[in-house]
Amino acid sequence: MEEARNHQPESREPSAAPRRSAARYLALDVGAKRIGVAISDPLGLTAQPLLTITRKTNPREDLRSLGRLARQHGCTEFLVGLPLLLSGDASAQTERVRRFASQLAEYSDLPVRLWDERLTTQEAHAILYASGRRRQEHARLVDQVAAVLILQSFLDHPSPVTATPADLEAK
Repeated sequence: MEEARNHQPESREPSAAPRRSAARYLALDVGAKRIGVAISDPLGLTAQPLLTITRKTNPREDLRSLGRLARQHGCTEFLVGLPLLLSGDASAQTERVRRFASQLAEYSDLPVRLWDERLTTQEAHAILYASGRRRQEHARLVDQVAAVLILQSFLDHPSPVTATPADLEAK
């Protein structure tokens, strides 16, 4: 299987199932210290920032929080940013995020999609600078903005596909 490139979806399925137009997505920019969260509008057309979760020592607490958020907002799927190297190769962080996504799929019983997130954090910093935010203010917002960029890229793509929990574990 090839890695996701140029915001292409990652999947092991032979044919891509079309995205449901009424799906509501909760997008995640998963980092070691924080998880940026964005949400799609009810029609699945636009992405908005939701919040930033500070990671807990016990990863199950993060999973519980995300499951609760998905239920509260009526989300039907998760979209997790996949941090690939610029070359498209996987890194140690890529593998950590894949494991997290697999655990999230098991815990929540919702579909999880992985989406190439290369350069979204840098783009998020550029957006925050352009909006007049000082670097010191970025920490609490940059992950949310990155999650919005990931989600909007996904929503704008003509035919994203779903990776199943089995796909995530098989990697």
